[in-house]
Amino acid sequence: MPAMEPIVIVDYGAGNLRSVQKAFEHLGHAAAIADDPDTVAKAPAIVFPGQGACPPAMATLNRHGMADALRQAVRSGTPFFGVCLGLQLLFDWSEEGDMPGLGIIPGRVVRLPRGPRVPHMGWNEVRLARSHPVFEGVPDESLFYFVHSYHAVPSRPESVVATTDHGIAFCSVAARDNVIATQFHPEKSGPLGLRLYDNFVRCVVSSPRGGTRVSH
Repeated sequence: MPAMEPIVIVDYGAGNLRSVQKAFEHLGHAAAIADDPDTVAKAPAIVFPGQGACPPAMATLNRHGMADALRQAVRSGTPFFGVCLGLQLLFDWSEEGDMPGLGIIPGRVVRLPRGPRVPHMGWNEVRLARSHPVFEGVPDESLFYFVHSYHAVPSRPESVVATTDHGIAFCSVAARDNVIATQFHPEKSGPLGLRLYDNFVRCVVSSPRGGTRVSH
């Protein structure tokens, strides 16, 4: 595999940054944690890890100029992998805090319905709605690890890559152009979760510019 600059893991003041970094390093891929917009702007690929709540995360991103840097990086074609909160912040608006997100994928984020236990915590099936290179070699209805109370509602059906049932069928994987994001935590999901990260990097390094649009 060609050498590349480290993938940038976004530090927004929360999240399981080190465990995500260790997952990439275990796979043999360089990954650096960064909290400044210049580093994000120059990144060959971006990973936004997930943990915490929408209001403080967006406040931190806006305060440090990271929100605009992320939008610009995505618009320029930089491959982006969002995890949990990193999926939810991609959308236009969140019910958590009644506030706007990054506006990268059209849609909104709402609380899981009453009935099943909330937060949704533990292993659950992920059913593919369409193919995506990040899921190459990953069987349909595989189990991944979730921890969340809110879920995304994309405005466009084509943004949904996979769904999961927890009281309702919700979008558990979303994608648009060079963006892919999972509601579950790949770094907590064993070998198949690591496979997703490995597939992401292999898509990233497959094009001449050191990056690629990772949707089909």
